[in-house]
Amino acid sequence: MAITDPILASALRDIETRLIARATESDEAETIIAELCEALAAAGLPLWRFSLAVPVIDPVFRGVSVAWRRGQGTAVFPTVHGPEGEDTVFRSPVGWLRANDLSFVRWRLDRSNGCPDLPLLSELRQQGATDYLLHAAAFAPGSAMEGVGISFATDRSGGFTGSEQAALAGLVQVIALVTAKLSLSHTMREMLGTYLGPATGARVLAGEMRRGQSTVVHAAILLADLRGFTAVADRDDPLKVVGWLDEHFDALGEPVQRHGGEISKFLGDGFLAVFPVAEPDALACPACRGALDAAREALARNARLNASRRHGGLPPLEADIVLHYGRVVSGNVGTDRRLDFTVIGRAVNEASRIERLCDGLERSLLLSDAFARRCGASLVSVGEFALRGVGRKQRIWGLAPETDGPSEGAA
Repeated sequence: MAITDPILASALRDIETRLIARATESDEAETIIAELCEALAAAGLPLWRFSLAVPVIDPVFRGVSVAWRRGQGTAVFPTVHGPEGEDTVFRSPVGWLRANDLSFVRWRLDRSNGCPDLPLLSELRQQGATDYLLHAAAFAPGSAMEGVGISFATDRSGGFTGSEQAALAGLVQVIALVTAKLSLSHTMREMLGTYLGPATGARVLAGEMRRGQSTVVHAAILLADLRGFTAVADRDDPLKVVGWLDEHFDALGEPVQRHGGEISKFLGDGFLAVFPVAEPDALACPACRGALDAAREALARNARLNASRRHGGLPPLEADIVLHYGRVVSGNVGTDRRLDFTVIGRAVNEASRIERLCDGLERSLLLSDAFARRCGASLVSVGEFALRGVGRKQRIWGLAPETDGPSEGAA
């Protein structure tokens, strides 16, 4: 059915133009959706609720819905991976539409029959909705972002008129195009943040992706390693071992991110994290203090995880952490078409050499002399050591026991 009201048709053309312009200049999906819905209501359409449901490429969530409600604004509803998320999708209107291989459905919620038994439809009916339109638009194949479900609902008695349905259907392709653009922008940010870290991902997204394009930075370095992992990997089921490894990385990595660090690289059974230093010449270093706090919390969390694993009859994985300070080169290394955004340099190599001392010294946390001078903690010297590839002996520090007073070698 065609739009019979010329004033409404003109208003919709203006709304389409404004929607495309806003999506071109901004990635603020919730704001753009709210502006669209307010404009539709101002044009005379009896819109009570609008929603977009789209799959996402994300390590935690399989999809997200953004819903606008008249008088309430927008809200975001993510759907997790796993059985819970599968059930949520299966019992959703979009899941029903997909299962029935349809691209459009209309449900009159003010009537007693004709609607499938779906939780959302029951909820909307109880809240006063009378009519629900659902469109599906496909995206280009080749990724998990298969398409978008677009719904319009009204609470007006009698539902949408035929002309109003035609007006909303005419917007579907433009809304789908805008959603595809917003989804791609979100995916780029999330994928780069997931694989590189939020700060590094932002650098790449800003265009820093040429080979040799690097920056020298001062940083506190945290190197974590799981002791005995090789033996566990040799004797246990590899899929279980990977799951255990992820649990320990969660325990060790969460404090790093919370205290201002970024995991630069996973190294098999460990990882390298950096805490950028804003004022290299200042001995009172907030980044070093944050790295030390992160290390303490990480070891405590790992100890609690090991206690739980022992209780369940599973092998524990003890952790060693080294804290160092120095200059590193942060940037792109690799072939012309296959790059790794990483941190390299003498300080990274020295941290690796220090980590090999943990087992012999029976200490799970060691600090270099350069780090010890900047972290402001009560420390005790554990000796001077010759590190392979390092010209002079290095003094290494450990945490002083809380019950001990200041020692002669304390930093």
